[in-house]
Amino acid sequence: MRLGIDLGGTKIEIAALADDGRELLRRRIATPQGDYLATVMAVAGLVEAAEDELGQRGSVGIGIPGAEARHSGLIKNANSTCLIGQPLRRDLQALLQREVRLANDANCFALSEAIDGSGRDAEVLFGVILGTGVGGGIVVRQNVLVGANAIAGEWGHNPLPGLRADDQPMPACYCGRHGCVETYLSGPGLAADHARHTGEALHAASIEARAAQGDSACEATLQRYEDRLGRALAGVINILDPDVIVLGGGLSNMQRLYRNLPERCAPYVFSDTVATRFLPPMHGDSSGVRGAAWLWD
Repeated sequence: MRLGIDLGGTKIEIAALADDGRELLRRRIATPQGDYLATVMAVAGLVEAAEDELGQRGSVGIGIPGAEARHSGLIKNANSTCLIGQPLRRDLQALLQREVRLANDANCFALSEAIDGSGRDAEVLFGVILGTGVGGGIVVRQNVLVGANAIAGEWGHNPLPGLRADDQPMPACYCGRHGCVETYLSGPGLAADHARHTGEALHAASIEARAAQGDSACEATLQRYEDRLGRALAGVINILDPDVIVLGGGLSNMQRLYRNLPERCAPYVFSDTVATRFLPPMHGDSSGVRGAAWLWD
């Protein structure tokens, strides 16, 4: 039995998978806010409760909104700031009395879709998170690529390529730089771009709905978004050349992206054709927790 945990900023979710991928159990609780010790105890409590209910012991994989530094074992780059600088894996291993595997939540998303999701036939898969932030994960032959610095796939903190007049001024990013892909392509980034051009405050879902009803300003916002996404993903394709790009996060629900992205990427890809497929996630919001379970192959 594999236990996967998605440790998010607002909720902690656990799922138990059988060897064939069948879901045996799923539970969810609120994440203790700003309290590292309480978070560790909550994760351990979910594991113990799941094992008690199912009557068996399982392997434990955890997806986190950050990364574990290779040299120190401490958490870095985490949106849940109470995790930063903490030895999360070591503390959980001590509590649970077994080895625990950690991975970035975008890596877990990508792994889930590569193992038994939309990209199960792909040799190289790039998993994209387009949500409150922008992240990515790389899976090669169903193995997550972590990288020497544990940041493989973090395309959201590259600068948006091919800046144009309507990309200015470059928005500030929480990482301390300006013009990061995340500042344009996250949900808040899309909303902020619409506000800059129209003075109107709308969430991404409202912008999409109004564009579908013929609102020209909202349609222009989505066309700017798609062009920027095409530029950014073309850079990924030029370096990684994945068979499949799976989109996740809230903005991945915009079906027009799957129709328009091949054409949007094509002018910037160093190839006469673009064979990379753009696909929605088979497991949707469940991909993160399933991918955490699949950290044990």
